[in-house]
Amino acid sequence: MSRVILSRMHQRLPPRFRLLGLLPLVFFLAQVIHYWRYGGLGNLAWMCNVGNLLLAIGLFFDQRELIRAAAIWTVPGLGIWFWYVWLSGSTALSSTLAHVGGIIVAVFVIRRVRMDRIAWLYAFIWYLFVQAFSRLAIARELNVNVVHFIQPGWENAFGSFWKFWLVMTAAVAIALWLIGLVLSLIWPLKTDVPEADSRVR
Repeated sequence: MSRVILSRMHQRLPPRFRLLGLLPLVFFLAQVIHYWRYGGLGNLAWMCNVGNLLLAIGLFFDQRELIRAAAIWTVPGLGIWFWYVWLSGSTALSSTLAHVGGIIVAVFVIRRVRMDRIAWLYAFIWYLFVQAFSRLAIARELNVNVVHFIQPGWENAFGSFWKFWLVMTAAVAIALWLIGLVLSLIWPLKTDVPEADSRVR
């Protein structure tokens, strides 16, 4: 029976379903064109932007850990974008597609792929990887993913950047865990099998 459960859990996504990866890829490419035209290509490394690329890769290659990690990140990505970009009135169509379109695709896909309890950990590891990349490869003045200096408005709360970074990283880990938990309660990873299959050994 355990083999049947594992087999059902690891059934490959149908090719037509995996073509949904074209949507987040288009959202990402739209941002590439936007930043190419107006400058600041390093902004593509923000978690919410590069998350669309991760979601596309996960779908194309049926890598569910990548899909779940990207899906988790669409939630805080949408909230941060809404607060810092949308409310400022400076958003572009490509940015709206990347954030609103990204979370719509992610929710649709997670309904099929489901969410497990450790997906938040993959999302956190992805966050640390992108943080390191942003610090090493992206221009300091862009402060992409807040890896070079304290987010404006928080300077008085922290004595140094590294204190700020440690608190922010801990807060991110907790937030990702909570988001992953909620999503796993809404769309839990199914391990049940039909009654007829339960006789298989």
